[in-house]
Amino acid sequence: MTELYERSTEIDDLAGEPWRDVPSHEAQWIRPHLPALVDSMVGGVLRHVPEYARPDDPVYIEVMRVAVTRGMGHFVQMIADPDASWRDVHQVFFEIGYGEAVEGRSLEHLQNALRVASRTAWRYLSEEAERLKKPRELAISLTEVNFAYLDLLASAAAQGYARAREKAAGEREQRRSRLLGLLLSDPAAPKDVVVEQANLAGWALPERVAVIVLSPRPGSGGEGPAGLPPSLLGGLDRGRPCLLVPDPDRPGGIDRLTASLGGWTGAVGPSVPVDQAAVSLHWAHRTLELMAGWLAPSGTGLVHADRHMPALLLQEGWTLAEAAARRRLAPLTELGAHRGSRLAMTMLECLKHGFNATDAAEALCVHPQTVRYRLAQLHEIFDYDIEDPAIRLELMLLLPVWLRDNVDGEQP
Repeated sequence: MTELYERSTEIDDLAGEPWRDVPSHEAQWIRPHLPALVDSMVGGVLRHVPEYARPDDPVYIEVMRVAVTRGMGHFVQMIADPDASWRDVHQVFFEIGYGEAVEGRSLEHLQNALRVASRTAWRYLSEEAERLKKPRELAISLTEVNFAYLDLLASAAAQGYARAREKAAGEREQRRSRLLGLLLSDPAAPKDVVVEQANLAGWALPERVAVIVLSPRPGSGGEGPAGLPPSLLGGLDRGRPCLLVPDPDRPGGIDRLTASLGGWTGAVGPSVPVDQAAVSLHWAHRTLELMAGWLAPSGTGLVHADRHMPALLLQEGWTLAEAAARRRLAPLTELGAHRGSRLAMTMLECLKHGFNATDAAEALCVHPQTVRYRLAQLHEIFDYDIEDPAIRLELMLLLPVWLRDNVDGEQP
């Protein structure tokens, strides 16, 4: 614990120290009362702070008694010698605050206990000062000393409490980061290793997950969005912020992150079993790369990989798709960019609308008769039936590839 004390903030500024206003010889009549005063203070805490009442735990009560004894001993010492060191008593209450955090209790309980102990000490000393017919000014000074001393002890305890919370948070983040790395590893990490790390990180393993990869923001240092739900695991992958979302298929799904991810652009990988998180990560990265060319985010700023499967499949086999498009759609190329792109757009819309000329014409913003005329041209230039169900899927995939390289500026 000594190391923890040395890393804590320095002892509070003691300017305006009220114990310097109390004559040092007044410590003499207080000191003999310390044992009874400690009993009274411990008893008050046990009666008024239920969280500290542990009749079946004598060790805990003894620790409390030692802390009160050290605190009141130093209180009297400060009156006798205002320049006495604070280091030891600060360390005691720093450790008490640290221990409260480690045991998972609220700092409120400790602060309440300190107030009860301080009030008990004030009443005891006030009554004794009155019995000894001490000057009224002394009672007022002792009251000021009591409250100032309470503030300093509470500050030391709060520093210890905060230090423990910071350390716990740091360890928890390290464990969560390691867990994220295990879940995203390819090949997948052994299940028992993942389960053990999830338990250490306090993260319940879900049945399914999805990975979100975000576009880095200039000047952010790679940091992702703040204020995310603790159920998400966050980190970096290939220099991009990434988030592991548990149970993405439940009601609301990814949409529940709209507020937290406002202003961010990214891609969502498909929902997969938890041991296949690396698959979701792969497709999230590929979708984000695709967004730089073909796709543009809308709504929440997120693009879902499983809603753009044809484009992603083409991206994976782009060189093959280009070669196939050159062969299959060669008659369009021979017509030139202007005429060829018009016919290509018409054929694509007809494929999308089941060769319904009226619907295709509405999508192209032309007259249905224009679509029928172009369809006749298409049937004429190709040596295969473009309406054959066996090749429709191939044409649906290849036409966007051809248009990307040959589209004419005038549409349609």
